[in-house]
Amino acid sequence: MMKKVFSLMGLLLGLTLSSQAQQKQQLVYTEPAKKWTEALPVGNGSMGAMVFAGVSQEHIQFNHETLWRGAPHDYAHSGAKDYLAEIRQLLADGKQVAAQNLAGEKFMSVPLSQMAYQPFGDLYIDFKGHESFRDYSRVLDLEKALCTTSYRVGEVKYDREVLASHPDQAIAINLTASQAKALNFELWLDALHEEKSVSSSKNTQTLTVKVKDGVLNGVAILTVNTNGKIKTVGGKLLISDASQASIYLCAATNYKNFKDVSGNAEALAKGQINKIKNKDFARLKAAHQADYQALYNRFQISFGENERSGLPTDQRLVAFAEAPNDPQLIALYMQFSRYLTIASSRSGTNPGTLQGIWNDKLTPPWFSSYTTNINTEMNYWAVESTNLSECHDPLFKLIEECAETGRVVAQEHYGAKGWVLHHNTDIWRGAAPVNHSNHGIWVTGAAWLSTHIWERYLYTQDQAFLKEKYPLMRDAALFFTDFLIKDPKTGYLISTPSTSPEIGGLVAGPTMDHEIIRALFRIVIEASETLKTDVEFAQKLKEMIPQILPYQIGKHGQLQEWKEDQDDPNEHHRHVSHLWAVYPGNELNPVETPKFFDAAKQSLMYRGDNGTGWSLAWKINYWARFLDGNRAYTLVHKLLSPAEVPGKPARGGTYPNLFDAHPPFQIDGNFGGTSGVIEMLMQSHLGSISVLPALPDALPQGQISGLRARGGFELSFKWQDGVLSQIEVLSTAGKTCTLTYKNHSITFDTEKGKKYMLNGELNKL
Repeated sequence: MMKKVFSLMGLLLGLTLSSQAQQKQQLVYTEPAKKWTEALPVGNGSMGAMVFAGVSQEHIQFNHETLWRGAPHDYAHSGAKDYLAEIRQLLADGKQVAAQNLAGEKFMSVPLSQMAYQPFGDLYIDFKGHESFRDYSRVLDLEKALCTTSYRVGEVKYDREVLASHPDQAIAINLTASQAKALNFELWLDALHEEKSVSSSKNTQTLTVKVKDGVLNGVAILTVNTNGKIKTVGGKLLISDASQASIYLCAATNYKNFKDVSGNAEALAKGQINKIKNKDFARLKAAHQADYQALYNRFQISFGENERSGLPTDQRLVAFAEAPNDPQLIALYMQFSRYLTIASSRSGTNPGTLQGIWNDKLTPPWFSSYTTNINTEMNYWAVESTNLSECHDPLFKLIEECAETGRVVAQEHYGAKGWVLHHNTDIWRGAAPVNHSNHGIWVTGAAWLSTHIWERYLYTQDQAFLKEKYPLMRDAALFFTDFLIKDPKTGYLISTPSTSPEIGGLVAGPTMDHEIIRALFRIVIEASETLKTDVEFAQKLKEMIPQILPYQIGKHGQLQEWKEDQDDPNEHHRHVSHLWAVYPGNELNPVETPKFFDAAKQSLMYRGDNGTGWSLAWKINYWARFLDGNRAYTLVHKLLSPAEVPGKPARGGTYPNLFDAHPPFQIDGNFGGTSGVIEMLMQSHLGSISVLPALPDALPQGQISGLRARGGFELSFKWQDGVLSQIEVLSTAGKTCTLTYKNHSITFDTEKGKKYMLNGELNKL
């Protein structure tokens, strides 16, 4: 690689998206939603709702982040560590089934399953006489975080706006009619919960719910402000002779934290509604959008206009499946994922679950919990790069809380110091192995989550943050200094018992574990050096790293998934976990480990291009890291194909509302897909910032602004006919910057807060 060092002066030139590129960032439909996966999501971090936008009846299904089954509980299995040596020996002797049976009986969480996230309730609004309508439209405006519905009945135009306000902690609905006294409707609250009650008073209705098999209860209160008349009839609020009405909905539960459920849900909900009940909707909307746009507007992306931009979104998906030449749909999908991040993960809230903050089932798939063997982490892959760093905070809150429960599990299950987290957790922060011993005993959840702390530091260069969170990383590593044992066959340290998610059963020495553990050790060492602390412990980790079982290449030329060479080249399982060191890790790369990097690529080729939604998303990231943009784009095509096709079984892809399909709905694919496209456009995991490293032929032009890179930099750049034409770098930390493009690089010093513009220099090297 050629390197040229430039001493550039900070320039005040700004590279922003042209007005043409800033196309309407909207999801558009010409019919109401018929099912939940057609409804449109709104959220404020605490409350989430799905808007069906019906005409004769509006249905808004809503959630609160803290309504779950269960109660504060220690999931650790007392005495489990007494069986650890026997389980390990059974695995060493090749008696996998016996090891799994013993682990299932003596080593698993108590109880075996964790608890489920619950839906809260439903708001219904009936508009009698609206069965015959025309000029229907429903839109989710991503720039405004606003869901709108409009239609005409006779000569009257009806408009509906729905938003979820973070500043006012409410879901707000505004209804208008173009003629005086033409707005007439009735509304009421309901819920799926067996134990529920609804009461009405003047312009207010209150829903109280109690979850089954748990200690949590919730109270939701709505109030109506209108220029019409209000009365209560049969448990419903009837509004008549109006032209405008605003409905505000607030909700709360008795959950305070994973150990404390002494909150007063009614008092909390009343306090919230009382603050806003007399607030003008326009003021509430303005505060909501100012808060939201302060995050959303930092990042813009465009891949150029085309003839499909005017199509309804569901039709665009169908057309994209037939011919994937709608690059602007990809840009819309990426901005939708950022919208979902802001809606489901705000500072002070819990992180997004498998379904984000949206769920309509009392028994949701996979409990709608936090699956930490890929899905929870994938939710946060793109937050730093797409300039939403604050939205990462809820994940750090989860890490802190799981570290507390994980210390108990480390001691009770492994007799180890530090903390451990297995493949799932819930609102009660269970850290013990759950579900089944053949895949539940996976020990690197804490280690993987700890890498997110380091990633936040790499992007922001915030040493105060690193110092505060360093003990969490350190104690995750401390666990493995006790847990790893010498393999009698190879003499290397191995992780046992564990598994390669979610394939192969309980084993000793899975490759994925060793990748994550080495990565954890290395970032703790780097953090120690950065903070000038903990030198002795860092030295211990340095000495242990070369003792961990190294990578192995199997008889098929593949990177071995297990200690033994038993990979099946015809296995097309959705998990490709043993390639973790390619992405999101970086130990396997073409510069430092080319032989194993090529073997990892062979493994990915064997595993194939099919998969569920999140699996396709992970593979996009893999192929981008393998610098094969066209192969990555093939999987983007698959990911953005309709999940539901008449006459065919459900498949991974995308629902009409752009939700990711496992199937059923899982939100991680939305975030992982966005991360994958970012990796095609920019990579910064190897020290330099590589621009357009895996640009596919299908994206010959584009522009992006507000893209964050590791090292404390923010990029804006353009390309035309596949060639980079302009790039601007904002230095947020004053570090030395190295830009790489087409095997050439430029290195220059920067000052914090200054911008540096390069016009074609990269192409002239």
